[in-house]
Amino acid sequence: MIGGGQLARMMIPAAVELGVEIRVLAEAEGMSAALAATAVGDYRDRDTVLAFARDVDVVTFDHEHVPQEVLHALIDAGEAVHPGPGALAVAQDKLVMRERLSELGLPVPDWGRVETAAELDDFIAEHGGSAVVKTARGGYDGKGVRVVRRAAEVAEWFATLAEDGNAGALLVEELVDFRRELAQQVARRPSGEIVAWPVVETVQVDGICSEVIAPAPHSAGRVADLAEDIAVRVAEGLEVTGMLAVELFETVDGRVLVNELAMRPHNSGHWSMDGATTGQFEQHLRAVLDLPLGATGCREPWSVMVNVLGGPAEGEMVDRYPEMLASHPTAKVHNYGKSPRPGRKIGHVTVSGDDLDEVVYQARAAAAVFAD
Repeated sequence: MIGGGQLARMMIPAAVELGVEIRVLAEAEGMSAALAATAVGDYRDRDTVLAFARDVDVVTFDHEHVPQEVLHALIDAGEAVHPGPGALAVAQDKLVMRERLSELGLPVPDWGRVETAAELDDFIAEHGGSAVVKTARGGYDGKGVRVVRRAAEVAEWFATLAEDGNAGALLVEELVDFRRELAQQVARRPSGEIVAWPVVETVQVDGICSEVIAPAPHSAGRVADLAEDIAVRVAEGLEVTGMLAVELFETVDGRVLVNELAMRPHNSGHWSMDGATTGQFEQHLRAVLDLPLGATGCREPWSVMVNVLGGPAEGEMVDRYPEMLASHPTAKVHNYGKSPRPGRKIGHVTVSGDDLDEVVYQARAAAAVFAD
């Protein structure tokens, strides 16, 4: 696994259970996946990555940021890479993503490629006086995304494009009037088998995922069918191997639109570790190793995952364990091994049960023990 963050860390128990030896190329010492970090190095450096991959059977990723030239060097060296460069190219560039999804006939917000402030102002004027602007690369957890009414509000982004000296552009989209955000996860193995989990509802705070409810309330039937169909078409059309998360808008006028893609385990699927027959981390390993995929049904009627954001003002998460574990014995806690910092995801808790109101209450209360 290239990347040593919390996704790599949470892959370790699944690998141990399957008897799979996992090795991690971490970006720095002391990262979340330090338990399995057999190397530390720059994932952007071709020789470093090739040396790491030489003694493994399959290369996969904790994130989508490995450069295309490095990915193709792995392929040229005969390494098995999942997901492959073609799929990851779509996840790495939001403009490429919108182009490919549109080519596949998938439902997306109205969008455009803008290279100048004048082009952006024209789009805004044509779409009711406001729009969402995104940097094509590098944005996550609300970074690189702004709702604007004038191009001047992203003047520094245009300035950065000009300084880079290349034909860069920004992505602009209609400001979608949505009633809620959903996420649909599927897993696909190289031989073509695909499985899907129930669609979930995600709650965002300041652009960061705060809560996930599985399955999404009031989604049985049309919405669930649409979400699964979209995700399967994305996985097949882009030839994704491994986990795929499709972030979706359910609009007030009844549409289901693709917002973002993640070709790896994803925050919206953390609930499955405790709440589904097969969790996303085990499934990712099965998929990239081309093993038969596991069942994806819910163990309980409801599961709610709440992220621990920021953490205690003093001390670490473990200092709060006695209080949390005693007060909320049904909660499962996952610690990412990160130091507390405002806005940082340092862990999550999941609670499952048959009463949604009680499950939501217990999950929120358990996560709140770790916050000040």
